[in-house]
Amino acid sequence: MSPSLTTDVLITGAGPAGLLLACELAAEGIDTTVIERDAERPQRSRGFNLNARSLDLLARRGLAAPFLAEGWPTPHGPFTGLPVALPMPGAATDHPFTLGIPQLRIEQILEEHALGHGARLLRGHRLTALDQGPEGTTARADGPDGPVEITAGHTVGCDGGRSTVRKQAGVGFPGTEASSWTLLGDVVPADTDALPPGPAAGPGGDVLVLPRTGYVRVLLADPDPPADRDAPVTPEGFARALEHALGRPVPLAEHLWLTRFGDAARLADRYRAGRVLLAGDAAHVHPPAGAVGVNVAIEDAHNLGWKLARTVRGSAPEGLLDSYEAERRPAAERVLAATRAQALLAGRDPALEPLKDLLTRVFDRPAAATALAESLLGLDTAHPMGAADPGAHPWLGRLAPDLDLVADGRRTRLSALVAGRRPLLLAFNGADLPLPERAEAAGAAVVRAQCGDPQGAEAVLLRPDGHTAWVRARGGRATGELEDALARWCGTAGGRLSAPATGPVPGGR
Repeated sequence: MSPSLTTDVLITGAGPAGLLLACELAAEGIDTTVIERDAERPQRSRGFNLNARSLDLLARRGLAAPFLAEGWPTPHGPFTGLPVALPMPGAATDHPFTLGIPQLRIEQILEEHALGHGARLLRGHRLTALDQGPEGTTARADGPDGPVEITAGHTVGCDGGRSTVRKQAGVGFPGTEASSWTLLGDVVPADTDALPPGPAAGPGGDVLVLPRTGYVRVLLADPDPPADRDAPVTPEGFARALEHALGRPVPLAEHLWLTRFGDAARLADRYRAGRVLLAGDAAHVHPPAGAVGVNVAIEDAHNLGWKLARTVRGSAPEGLLDSYEAERRPAAERVLAATRAQALLAGRDPALEPLKDLLTRVFDRPAAATALAESLLGLDTAHPMGAADPGAHPWLGRLAPDLDLVADGRRTRLSALVAGRRPLLLAFNGADLPLPERAEAAGAAVVRAQCGDPQGAEAVLLRPDGHTAWVRARGGRATGELEDALARWCGTAGGRLSAPATGPVPGGR
């Protein structure tokens, strides 16, 4: 008989989505198990950045500080296909920069936090089967000591583009096959001057060289991709492709890592199938243009975590878990469209040159470039909150800015209050606080605070993820009924966490 394990939530895949979701759930007291097919952490990183939206979300959980302490900020957002920079200063974010940090280190930090909150991580465990019934799921995995059976209330597939969870749940994954392939090589050139940092246009194609400590990362089109996309990239094949692109041989002293990736774009036709959910690459794959992969995964986990925790505890209002798909699937559609557009612009089709010229002139204007950055990075994300009011306050549905506050005589910031993972009913500068008893009964923290510039807001209701669910603007104009917003997003007070403390901002700047 196989060993068995029972847990509230089973997560498959220890990438950014799975590990942040484990942080979210374990921090709320949910028994959480992560299984990962690889016995060891990967030694190389595909991704190398956290964008402004990810940092804003991590700050709402007190998790931004370790990343900010290690990464290197650049004041613009990544964009592929046009010779333009996307300026971040002035954008709608508390972190107006892109933070350079390897994906491997992102995963290490998230793993430390997840384990610190009590999540368990089983490496070397490959999911082989998944069944579900009305009360939960049963998974079977091959581990280093043999098969293991894991019973869980919910299972979340964070196991990549070829997700076993998605396939076992019968969720479709429509989209477009890869039509072009890119080679990635972490290499050490024999002559460092032979591959200077930055983009280079050769007679056979474009090459991008990114400096790293002790090596360079080289990206270029694969001129002759094999029929089997899993076939390894050989040093000889990489050297031929590099010579083809640049029109000259480039001797390489070491090949640290060689791989390829395609421009396939696929989106799961649903994010939830009963007690099975999908996040990260298991729910969507897209061209790597714009370097958003890790960041979209973080957004998925941040959106899902608090909703799933309340569902497990039985305190979620009706439909809360379904709002995960309603909010994140449209966001993924926008990501797929944006990355496919950048991939087209990065191509060498002469017919696109007039379009590239036009867009370059448009986005050379700072206001247009900032607006594009906000769109590509999800900084303009506004979830529907049920108030169809054309004059609604600009915070409605959006992540509330990280305001400086004084609450209970102590200086704090809004992110520190949101880090308590409770809904937050907040009144500014002595304004009347509506329905405080109803809010407390729904598990919300009720706070009165002084704020230098609440941007015309007298009172707000924030969801546990920091997004604004209701606003009453100066003069008493409200966006919908507070009672309705409390019922829609807060549910019952059962199993709620203790009130958040005011004080220094965890992860603040």
